[in-house]
Amino acid sequence: MRNNLKSILFAAIMCVVCSLLLTAASTGLKPLQQRNIVLDRQKNILIAFGIITQDQKIKNDDIGALYKTSIKHRMVNSSGSLLADSSRETNALPLYIHIKNGTVRAYVVPIDTRGLWGKIHGYLAIDNDGATIKGFTVYKHSETPGLGGQIQSRWFRKNFEGKKITDQDGNFVSISIAKGKTGQVVPAGKQPNYVDGISGATLTGKYLTAGFKTILEDYEPMAIEFRQKNQLYLRGN
Repeated sequence: MRNNLKSILFAAIMCVVCSLLLTAASTGLKPLQQRNIVLDRQKNILIAFGIITQDQKIKNDDIGALYKTSIKHRMVNSSGSLLADSSRETNALPLYIHIKNGTVRAYVVPIDTRGLWGKIHGYLAIDNDGATIKGFTVYKHSETPGLGGQIQSRWFRKNFEGKKITDQDGNFVSISIAKGKTGQVVPAGKQPNYVDGISGATLTGKYLTAGFKTILEDYEPMAIEFRQKNQLYLRGN
């Protein structure tokens, strides 16, 4: 009986000790984890802009430095107006701007939309013409590996480069994911607004397409300013 009590007491002590160690480790690593999350998002923004590539070997400190010198984080309101850094306007939209030699080269809008099994988080970069897509990245998702999970693959992301969010007349139409190969299932006049779909991942494409449209509609007043060559935007003020 006494041996059993010793065993139970030892097991209880070990549980407490292990719990304390795990708590301490989790607390101690939290700042590092948060820093890595920030760096990963900064890296994805740089990739979306085409400033760096997915496979490029770059140190974390260099990612932070490159982001700081190349990217400006701004907010815009529902009318498309750039807001002052001190503004507390509700429903403001986040915007990331790539500035080089004092000129805005492109901008990025965050993608946060429904997927098949959870949220899809990424960034969509658009040229300063307000119409041409420069790049697309996904940094977090819950899609099925090998199927919808291919939204994070290079071949899928490359499909977006050079595509348009406007039609031939300059009207907003968003960007859509085709149910197959764009050249086979989309009329020629609409192909600039579509990317090839992922075989076996129709629903992922459907949800992502809907998300693109909703998000880009919110940013459309600002995109129009870029299409009209508004110098306030192009100067990167």
